[in-house]
Amino acid sequence: MMQVVRGIAELRQVLAGSDSTGFVPTMGNLHEGHLSLVRAAAARGHPVVASIFVNRLQFAPTEDFDAYPRTFERDCELLRSAGCDLVFAPGERDLYPEPQGYKVHPPSELGDILEGEFRPGFFIGVCTVVLKLFNAVQPRVAVFGKKDYQQLMVIRAMVRQLALPVEIVAGETERATDGLALSSRNGYLSAAEREESVALASVLGELRDAVRAGGGDLPALEQAAAESLRARGWAPDYLTVRRCRDLLAPTAAERAAGEPLVALGAARLGSTRLIDNLEFRV
Repeated sequence: MMQVVRGIAELRQVLAGSDSTGFVPTMGNLHEGHLSLVRAAAARGHPVVASIFVNRLQFAPTEDFDAYPRTFERDCELLRSAGCDLVFAPGERDLYPEPQGYKVHPPSELGDILEGEFRPGFFIGVCTVVLKLFNAVQPRVAVFGKKDYQQLMVIRAMVRQLALPVEIVAGETERATDGLALSSRNGYLSAAEREESVALASVLGELRDAVRAGGGDLPALEQAAAESLRARGWAPDYLTVRRCRDLLAPTAAERAAGEPLVALGAARLGSTRLIDNLEFRV
């Protein structure tokens, strides 16, 4: 039977003696993408712990922390059905009993580009809460989705550089039948916006195909992709192609040599900001 635990001391008591815990951190408002990560954790470790915590530290002053959907009872039912053994659902005073003066700052070359450029401080909040959750849960395996590609890279780098005894497993992006990447933010879309939302994945696919074809220089292809979305009424933050290993721009020689690449995009449709990515090789 799935347990719900609020405090860190109780969590450690329940998990005492476990050396193969699988962990999936979430902010709740769950969908099939989250549940696929829970199932992936269940295939790699036991017991399976999922956390539900809306982390104030990763919200910018312009983002409405209080408006983030809290759907705890529904989330617990979904987690139970996916094979979760324990839900760690701390309150803010449980996880931050005093002001969090110590924070994890990822290196600027990884944390201040792309999402970090448009959401300053976001990855500081993410790294700080994930490290704290790792210390509380002490998992052997933690699963993060590829949909948040840069976040996955940042967490992997943090675990590597801080020598944390946690294996980071990447979960594939779950998509709706029309190709839209599943996201908690999709619920903000109007019916018309939901129909239009598949354009982000479509334009990223066109960018990928153009890079594979070798036509034009990369900045020009990226600019054309952004203009394509803008012409449809979107407000793009970025559409770009980067190296999978470090999210830096690939050279022409690297592209020709088959360097693993990823096309990443972030754009606002109405009031909803969506992100997506596609991994590929030339």
